[in-house]
Amino acid sequence: IQVVRGTPPDTRIPVRPFLLEKGFAKKPSRFGFEVLIDEVIYAFGFAMTREKVIEEHLVRITSTGERTLYHRRNGEIEFDKSLEEDPHLGFAFQGTRDNQLFLNNSVSQKLQQFRPIHDWFKDTLQMVAPDARFGGGVLFFDEDHPLTMTMNEMLGDLDTGISHLGSEQVPLEHIQIPEGLEGELQEQLGHGRAVLVEDEANNQFLMTRKDGELVVMKRVTVHPMTDGAGANFEVSQESDGSRRLIDLLPAFLDLSSDKSKRVYVIDEVDRSLHTLLTRRLLEDYLASRSEDTRTQLLLTTHDVLLMDQRWLRRDEMWVTERDASGVSSLFSFSDYRDVRYDKDIRKSYLQGRLGGIPRIVSSGSGYSGSKKA
Repeated sequence: IQVVRGTPPDTRIPVRPFLLEKGFAKKPSRFGFEVLIDEVIYAFGFAMTREKVIEEHLVRITSTGERTLYHRRNGEIEFDKSLEEDPHLGFAFQGTRDNQLFLNNSVSQKLQQFRPIHDWFKDTLQMVAPDARFGGGVLFFDEDHPLTMTMNEMLGDLDTGISHLGSEQVPLEHIQIPEGLEGELQEQLGHGRAVLVEDEANNQFLMTRKDGELVVMKRVTVHPMTDGAGANFEVSQESDGSRRLIDLLPAFLDLSSDKSKRVYVIDEVDRSLHTLLTRRLLEDYLASRSEDTRTQLLLTTHDVLLMDQRWLRRDEMWVTERDASGVSSLFSFSDYRDVRYDKDIRKSYLQGRLGGIPRIVSSGSGYSGSKKA
């Protein structure tokens, strides 16, 4: 958010400092990223408090070495020699507020030198939260689109009971437009665009104009009836598992595309899904990848059955361990030398030999069920 949108003037930066140790609330929070753009690696990092950016740097990494494109600290900035002669960069930094990243401001000032890094955060990095809704967009209203056809095929293969996604035309009064968006929607529709609207029940509507008339299409799921016809369901009528699957499939379709270069971070990928469904999604993605692949998937899960060395390397599986003081750390299973590549690590993990499991304190008396009066 800080890279793409920035922080408005006279506004505190919404960072959350570490609160479990005295004095840390006022210390800066540090963030670091290494990203691949057109076969070049960039290291971008910054440190900030809620009041201001303390430090910021951008480094270009190639096979011949590293070059710091800029380094900001103590209210000043140093540019690489190849950039020093460009006066616009200096002017852009002078106009950068204390609570604003220079990368964000340089792009807002229409400078192009660092736009690829900014656009990586804006377009390439995709965050999918546990409660994220269907991200297919307008194209999935087109039942003849190749992606829609592929998604419909997968919904059938994954035993959802859904034959395909469809749409039906509904009256305008069936949509509860969020307060304050009426004018914006009318302006966008006036320019001939298609606009997606979601109601409180997570039903999605596509609004367009045809021959000057406002047309509203509602997304539905179609289930086969006993007589061979199809019955339309609202998406909100589907089970949590089916809805979660519909939410995730566009991401996995994008990840499996040869043309995609996106990086997806999916939090709680297994939420409301059966283990076999989650495994199928991951196995299909991994099977579609090659040495030339430029997509990447990072996910969190509580599903222990996904710890399988047959399709995930030890260095690709990390666990979170919280110590007695409340500090959480990430470490990889590859840190354990005695974990063989052919070993089923799930048993060792559940036994606590690899860390990262809840420390559940026994009551001493055991569970005896509910008591009756």
